[in-house]
Amino acid sequence: MAADLGGVETRQVAADEADIRLDRWFKRHYPGLAFGRLAKLLRTGQVRVDGKRAKPSQRLAPGQEVRIPPLPQDAEEATKSDSASRMPGEVEAQRLRDAVLYRDDWVIALDKPAGLATQGGTGVKRNLDVMLGALQFDAAEPPRLVHRLDQDTSGVLLLARTAEAANRLARAFRSKDARKLYWALTAGIPKPRRGRIDLPLGKLKRGGGEKMGHDPKAGKEAVTLYATVETTRRLAEVAWLALSPLTGRTHQLRAHLAEIGAPILGDGKYGGRKAYPEGVPVHQLQLHAREIALPHPADGTTLRVTAPLPAHMRALFAALEFDAESGAGVDPAGN
Repeated sequence: MAADLGGVETRQVAADEADIRLDRWFKRHYPGLAFGRLAKLLRTGQVRVDGKRAKPSQRLAPGQEVRIPPLPQDAEEATKSDSASRMPGEVEAQRLRDAVLYRDDWVIALDKPAGLATQGGTGVKRNLDVMLGALQFDAAEPPRLVHRLDQDTSGVLLLARTAEAANRLARAFRSKDARKLYWALTAGIPKPRRGRIDLPLGKLKRGGGEKMGHDPKAGKEAVTLYATVETTRRLAEVAWLALSPLTGRTHQLRAHLAEIGAPILGDGKYGGRKAYPEGVPVHQLQLHAREIALPHPADGTTLRVTAPLPAHMRALFAALEFDAESGAGVDPAGN
């Protein structure tokens, strides 16, 4: 984020914020700014997107630049107060530092714990975005997010340590040079055992909260490659899958697996009661961002980072008698 001498800031839209409405983007980053005041700033041309006037309903694209004028004092104070109330204490800050998997002058790779939201939103009181100061280390500024994981998903999350690194990483995500590998445990075994899920996804109009579903008419392209690593019927019919999303839609893996009849264990939102088979001790979502590989922003060499299974998944792997080591070479994309 850059600022000029007049107090105007320019903030770049992150790769994971594709298609978010402008008013919701402001709610995420400036929760103290009321909608009415935002509307006035837009109407008078003080807030602009890529130098052009915009409306609250405008959908944003990664890499776009949002001009933010000096905000009203009470809104600025409310935003700062909201952020300060969620800043980590020293114990929590140390936990974040202990979760660092990789760090250099350009990038930090974090092993995000399940339950920690990446960014703020409705009903979200704690989120990583306001805790990034704990991961500043020796840099001139805190790191910044370049993509996102669902709140209940654990695993590798990349942070950029400079604006230039953020731009280069964002380009890697947009150009699909970033290869992501997830592990999941599912209720049911997909058929075939290896394949490609190509189902457009759109936001469902029924029900509460953000939920995605197959929408062949208005949905956006969503493609997932999957491969079955192991299966068991020891406690119930369960599969261990390796997943590679080729697109980055909201809740893509969760929605896609539910659509093919193999919802992720612990995912009541998409799998309902089927996500909690009788006899299987599951209490959390069994989805883990296992690995990410992409060109390093400094020199283009491949940066590959792997996150170990979290405790709640290790426990279920043990109960199901799955050997985590046996999945090391399984790649749905065949790389």
